Amino acid sequence: MTPKHLPLLFSAASDPEIDYYIQQETVRQSKTINLIASENYTSNAVLKATGSILTNKYAEGYPQKRYYGGCVFIDEIELLAQNRCKALFGAEHANVQPHAGSQANLAALSASGLQLGSTSNGILSMSMESGGHLTHGSPISIVGKMYKVDHYTVDPETELLDYDTLAHLARTVMPRVIIAGSSAYSRTLDFKKFAAIAHDVGALLLVDMAHIAGLVAAGLHQSPIPYADIVTSTTHKTLRGPRGAFIISKKNYAQAIDRAVMPEIQGGPCMHTVAAKATCFAQAMTPEFVEYQRQIIRNSQALAHALQSLGHNIVSGGTDTHMFVVKLHNTSLTTQITGQQATIALEHAGITVSKSSIPGDVSRAWGASGIRLGTAAITTRGMKEPQMELIAHWIHEVITNHTSGTLVKAIKNKVESLCEEFEG
Repeated sequence: MTPKHLPLLFSAASDPEIDYYIQQETVRQSKTINLIASENYTSNAVLKATGSILTNKYAEGYPQKRYYGGCVFIDEIELLAQNRCKALFGAEHANVQPHAGSQANLAALSASGLQLGSTSNGILSMSMESGGHLTHGSPISIVGKMYKVDHYTVDPETELLDYDTLAHLARTVMPRVIIAGSSAYSRTLDFKKFAAIAHDVGALLLVDMAHIAGLVAAGLHQSPIPYADIVTSTTHKTLRGPRGAFIISKKNYAQAIDRAVMPEIQGGPCMHTVAAKATCFAQAMTPEFVEYQRQIIRNSQALAHALQSLGHNIVSGGTDTHMFVVKLHNTSLTTQITGQQATIALEHAGITVSKSSIPGDVSRAWGASGIRLGTAAITTRGMKEPQMELIAHWIHEVITNHTSGTLVKAIKNKVESLCEEFEG
């Protein structure tokens, strides 16, 4: 809220049209089951910081090294965010300014010393069909356009990472950077093995832990910090923070990372978001947060198991994390539906998901052959294993009867009734 002693340029206290859409979005979120693995609901404290007067302040640069005056309290906020981040993950250096994971990854790659346009010593990262992320070097991303990129894949039979095969590929292409991290790989990543492979070929190890940051913070997934040179992450997934990102690293990369973030990749930080990041880091240090992360995994495994019991195939056969991918081309269920069609049908039923490619997928990315499901958001609402059974049955009914408007509407009513029980 703007202090009363500051002049107001506009007489209206709000924007009625935007207020309307905010209210409609509030209703939509409250009445739907959110299974999008990259989304969550923030705490009120995070919302308060994000919507604070800090949005008024420009703060290009870093604490005690700003291009603008009036940053005395801004400096304290950023230092607090840095220190909390380092304490949470046991890191030597933290940059909390990246606006999003894409900028964080681009800055990390720039800091690695990769040469633009080089035909050798590029990036080795997971393919998107195996669960990798767009910013790890897809041909349609800026990373794919700037650097030479090779991809490793999961084993076609087990749909798991084969580290021996990965090591052989690394020795063949001799990358400058190996990226460990994914957007739709549901199994734990062995960062110690990744580090051994990277060291064997003289590569830098970059870990993108955006999806699993909350699990890492809670000690429920191997931490990349002892093994990686640079680690990037977002704050809005399992960490339950604001839309934003951060980079943590060993001290010897600190200067290169800071320069890459600002002024190379972006300008001034969004200080209201930096403050909200500091809040989410503090919340992630509590015993309650650890138990919350445990329940996220329990819910994910319960949802996957329930869908398997109904005849659905899960990529890699299950999950160790907060998410997993369901294969939609299932002959035993005679389902003929694409990821895009399933996403639309489920949204009509009040269940939001994201389409996803699957290993060996021949479909175009827009259609895709799977859907990715995550349980962070519904766990935030307080749902547990019994609710996963219900949700699995509803997903099954929609996927196998997606052309039935009557059935989809009936399930939407059931979804809204369940959501009323977990308004939070």
